[in-house]
Amino acid sequence: MSVHWLMAAGYLILFMTGSFMARLPREFFIRSPLYDFHKSIGALVMAILTWRIIVLLQVWWKKYTKRLPKLSRKWWQKASLHALLYVFMWAVPVSGFFFSNSFKSNNVKLFGIVLPDLFPQNEALVDLGRNLHFWLAYTFLVFIILHTLDQRKVLRANWKRFLGFVKAKFAAS
Repeated sequence: MSVHWLMAAGYLILFMTGSFMARLPREFFIRSPLYDFHKSIGALVMAILTWRIIVLLQVWWKKYTKRLPKLSRKWWQKASLHALLYVFMWAVPVSGFFFSNSFKSNNVKLFGIVLPDLFPQNEALVDLGRNLHFWLAYTFLVFIILHTLDQRKVLRANWKRFLGFVKAKFAAS
């Protein structure tokens, strides 16, 4: 679960910095470093996502070779929602790479380390890359909201546990 929350924090940072930096004027001094930070977090999240998918496939293999799930309507809904979340967790950063690589070659860095281009530079595809990245990100946000609503009992339980922890810490002080 810690990887879940680590990735949730990563995608939250990506969404917030992406929304903020896209509105900044080009000549604003912090815009370029913010883009580099955004791209670094995107590359980091992609690496963690790759590791997470490998682990998840291993867990599923062990779980479902022993006993198949009960293929109810609720199971299909949860499986579909999670599958779409994984598709968007992958598609949004890849569309960001596409957008960045189309605009300028070798401009995606992981905290200063230049990453190889995934796509060839092509100025004609910059607008397509920008639109794909924008719309995939906001569609991903819709699915995150659906996931949050679906998991509201878990969120409430975790929130109560967190508040209990905070109260215990302040009571001990």
